[in-house]
Amino acid sequence: MALVRSRAIGINRFFPLRIPNPTHTNRSIYIHLNQIHSDSSSNRRNDVVEKLVDAFTNQSSLLRNSEELRAIAPMLTPEMVETALKAMKSWRAAHGFFDWAKEQCGFKHNCYTYNAMASVLVRAKQAAQLRVLARDLAGSICPMSAGALGFFIRCLGSQGLVEEANWVFDEVKRLKLCFLNVYSYNCLLEAFAKSGRVELVEMRLREMVEIGIEPDKFTLTPVLQAYCNAGNFDQALSAYNQICDKGWIDEHVFTILAVSFSKWGEVDKAFELIERMEDHNMSLNEKTLCILIHGFAKESRIDKALQLFDKMRVLGFMADLALYSVLIEGLCKKRETVKALILFGEMKRDGIVPDVHIFTRLISLYSGEGDFFSANQLLEEGNECSDGDTAVSLYNAVLEGLVYHGSIDKAYLLLQDMVGSNATNEVVLGNLFKVKEGTRPNTTSFVILIDGLCKYGKLDVALSLFDEMIQKGYKGTVLLYNNLIHELCGLDRLEEAYELQREMRQAGHEPTQFTNNSIFGCLCKREDLSGAVVLLKEMHACGHEPWIKHSSMLVKQLCIHGKVLEACKFLTDMIRVGFLPDIIAYSAAIDGLFKNGEVDGAVELFLDILRRGYRPDIVAYNIIIRGLCKVGKVLEAQNLVNEMPEKGLLPSVVTYNLMIDAFCKTNEIDQAFCYFKRMFDEARDPTVITYTTLIDGLCSVGRPEDAVRLWDEMEDKGLIPNRISYVALIHGLCKCHRSDEALKYFQKMKEQEMEPDTFVYVALISNFVSNGELVIAFEILREMVLKWSFPGPLDKNHPVLMGALHKLFEDDITSSYVKSLIADGLLPAISNASDEMT
Repeated sequence: MALVRSRAIGINRFFPLRIPNPTHTNRSIYIHLNQIHSDSSSNRRNDVVEKLVDAFTNQSSLLRNSEELRAIAPMLTPEMVETALKAMKSWRAAHGFFDWAKEQCGFKHNCYTYNAMASVLVRAKQAAQLRVLARDLAGSICPMSAGALGFFIRCLGSQGLVEEANWVFDEVKRLKLCFLNVYSYNCLLEAFAKSGRVELVEMRLREMVEIGIEPDKFTLTPVLQAYCNAGNFDQALSAYNQICDKGWIDEHVFTILAVSFSKWGEVDKAFELIERMEDHNMSLNEKTLCILIHGFAKESRIDKALQLFDKMRVLGFMADLALYSVLIEGLCKKRETVKALILFGEMKRDGIVPDVHIFTRLISLYSGEGDFFSANQLLEEGNECSDGDTAVSLYNAVLEGLVYHGSIDKAYLLLQDMVGSNATNEVVLGNLFKVKEGTRPNTTSFVILIDGLCKYGKLDVALSLFDEMIQKGYKGTVLLYNNLIHELCGLDRLEEAYELQREMRQAGHEPTQFTNNSIFGCLCKREDLSGAVVLLKEMHACGHEPWIKHSSMLVKQLCIHGKVLEACKFLTDMIRVGFLPDIIAYSAAIDGLFKNGEVDGAVELFLDILRRGYRPDIVAYNIIIRGLCKVGKVLEAQNLVNEMPEKGLLPSVVTYNLMIDAFCKTNEIDQAFCYFKRMFDEARDPTVITYTTLIDGLCSVGRPEDAVRLWDEMEDKGLIPNRISYVALIHGLCKCHRSDEALKYFQKMKEQEMEPDTFVYVALISNFVSNGELVIAFEILREMVLKWSFPGPLDKNHPVLMGALHKLFEDDITSSYVKSLIADGLLPAISNASDEMT
């Protein structure tokens, strides 16, 4: 209604005369007069608009001050300006006219002229000018209808000017220039939704409710869109459920959520939503179906993409080349050869001509599957509709497929045919893959085969082919040089790698970070410290970072080989060059120093990295705690554990196990249990190692009952004792003279198919002999020698077993059995106890 009123006012400015009200008898006369005046007014207005458009579109700026324009200026109306703006194709011309009109005496823009100008700027995608227009509108104190405000807000939103839309809305509201209603708010919410500004959507939604505006269907829809665009899954579902509860569900709502599910990778949920649409007798439009099919294929859900494709065809929509291409591509990735070929046939029946991309994907797939006949048919068909430039892509697809299939020899012969240097390949290739006349390989052809040769361990053939490629005038790529250098370094052929690097430079390619790191890795494997440091200097000059895995590997290898000082020197050299070694390398050096017995050096290095500003990780702390505990410096280790939280680290299960083991070894079992309790307090689940260590510690301090209770607790928690656990408990019980209990766990250990070692047998034999239970001791001895040989004289268990053997030999019951085993060669011969003991 506001638009109608403004236009009526504009007509009266042209024709201010009053026409008396017609009577019933002469009504037709007055209708005729009105028509005349209306036609005359319309013609005159159109003439003025045409002159304005012509002046600001075709004439120079000098003519805009002409007498004709000055004559038109007093007749300007908002309706004229609006019409002229819409007729101008150039946004610059429209903007110039808009500014000119604003300067004319007696004229003032209204909300419709502002909207017309905004529309022109949106069409031209002139966001900066639109931002200026928004400021101008707010400063003009121009009254607006709710519809006009909504239109302007939408224009701002379409160009991503969300803050400006929000500001204009607030200014119009503050100055009371418009009666805001649900439509105004909905347009603002739409602008917010497009950019995913959830916080603004939620703020305005609360505001609507507070001032008594009831949200409608077109309110909740942009709310849903905002949550979807922002990736807020739960809130999006909540908004969707509200729309459902109100009975406002429609195709647009379903589409928003289905497309969002697809973007989030929730393909099954998107498909479920589509089926729910069908239950409501709704269907997606063609554009949305295409978007979803592409989305499903991108998520490698080609099964659902094909189902949606079938639905699309049932609805009567025709697929285009892009859609067929993405489906065939998806089937090729899944190696679904039959389905891909069927779809290819359907595509041709629909009159869609396949492009080179589709042919290459199918040819690569079939040759890769070893179906050379089908691949050849596709190659011949593709050759019919390709020229020399595109034909090479088809042959490259064959090369890729042959390499994938492992048919390297066939790929090599095909490339030779493409080069034209081998006339005898038909013997091997048969009638397959005949090279189209005029088709020559490109660099990609060589790269495919050279990479394949490297993959299958034929590096020398790859290097020979690379030389042939260069000789024929092809340019080696950075990737190709890097791959060959990497392979040479992997085989420790460093000198050849350096030579290829020189050729790389001569070809105009500077070594990359990958090139240098391949060589650096080879130097590290060789433990070539001087060569590694020289290369580090070159890398620093080029801005290349050495890979952590190489420097860490070098430090570890040096430490393993006892070259701890060399490892530390290498770390120092890295710093001098300008690289800070990683904490992993430092940890390896600290571990090496501990293993080499250089405890003070390890501690000093740890303190040094702290001074350098490093933040050692949990692994580094565990290494130094293990080293300190191993040399008996448990209190120092305890201090480190206590300071870990200050460094932002929580002790790990390994940390606690180290401390528990250290205190058990010093028989401070109560301290060990303090750390055991802390594990539970800090939600660190004890492991079998934790329980085994404590069980052994309890037995060492003479608390076998507590050890057995802890064993039962371990099993109740679902932790399965391992071989070490059984050995610890059996030996511990023997140490506490609980031989009968030890024998029970010994039998259970064997039931679990865990093989006891000599250490367990000796403990049991010795214990039962000490208790005078010689028959049981003999049975265990016999079982041991049947499984293991009797320990030799140099074995630490030999004296203990010989003492037990003499007692068994001298016993009336077991003596004959011992003699029998001696006769069988399973036990050493015994003359008498006194002789043996000497």
